[in-house]
Amino acid sequence: MIPAGRPSRPAERALALSPSVCHARLFDALEPALAFRGGDVAAWQRRLRAALRRLTGFDGMPRAADRPPLAPRTIFRASHPLGAIEKIVFRAERGADVPAYFCVPEGARPPYPVMVCLQGHTSGMHNSIAVAQDDERTPLDVEGDRDFALGAMRRGVAALCIEQRSFGERAERIQPRRSFHNGCHDAAMRALLLGRTLLAERVYDVDRGIDYLAARGDVDLSRVGVMGSSGGGTVAIYAAALLPRVRFVMASCAFCTLVDSIATIHHCADNYVPGLAPVADIPDVLGVFAPRPVVIVAGKEDPIFPLAGVRRAFRRLSAIYRAAGASRRCRLVVGPEGHRFYEDLAWGAARGLFPGP
Repeated sequence: MIPAGRPSRPAERALALSPSVCHARLFDALEPALAFRGGDVAAWQRRLRAALRRLTGFDGMPRAADRPPLAPRTIFRASHPLGAIEKIVFRAERGADVPAYFCVPEGARPPYPVMVCLQGHTSGMHNSIAVAQDDERTPLDVEGDRDFALGAMRRGVAALCIEQRSFGERAERIQPRRSFHNGCHDAAMRALLLGRTLLAERVYDVDRGIDYLAARGDVDLSRVGVMGSSGGGTVAIYAAALLPRVRFVMASCAFCTLVDSIATIHHCADNYVPGLAPVADIPDVLGVFAPRPVVIVAGKEDPIFPLAGVRRAFRRLSAIYRAAGASRRCRLVVGPEGHRFYEDLAWGAARGLFPGP
């Protein structure tokens, strides 16, 4: 029996008990300080880029003069029906080695255009070349067109597949008690304690990957793109904003307004940047990339990056590209299913934008 004077559960739920009620009010009142509102695009981009470097902790990553030697070493070389694949490991920073595949399509001639390929919350970079995680000689059927490198090779583009921190071969193996939620949570929380974010660390690894491409001597650095889906797409978006050597971005199932996605729907901790919302929204983050070309890929039934929010975000991004005189370099494609990549739609939209062969 409910004690006299005590409201029933439905009445209790009408009160502001859930933390989301307070947060929703705060989001409703936000007017992000560096959201694009017109004017000089280049000056706005400089201000927001500097803020993003600070908020993400990217400013705390090793600068060029302090970066250790890459010391790349080859693990194996293998032929493939689409070309050749080399597995390498290079050093990003002390205590952080990066496994990667460098893939060259059959018949390609240097200097190669290259797509840096980033998996999201999957079992790792092995999906990008469609091989088993525990035996890279065994082909694997990869769902959702996530064999990114093979898609690039089919179009004559070389690929660098980076194993992102906390995924695949870089999953945590030493910490005695690990998060029951997912493999990225602990690293994301530790990074915050250090004044970094896991997101910034992953963007830094992309930058080191481009250092590796530059050191090879057979890559055209004016034709380097970054692509990924879900968590990989998120890193691609921030890499676009923070790394000047990125010339093209293809971000799948990662682009949306904050309030339509990560502010109101459960996501992994590696998607969050402390203090971002009062400063800018995701369309502004990617708008820093203008006028360089971008393809946004979305799924019609994506439950965590809802299409209505994607379209709202894309309208705002399109306004930035129009102001930069590059409206044709900003494209959105929508696949018929959910949270996955759509290879043919994405590369079709990239035609004429990505400086491939």
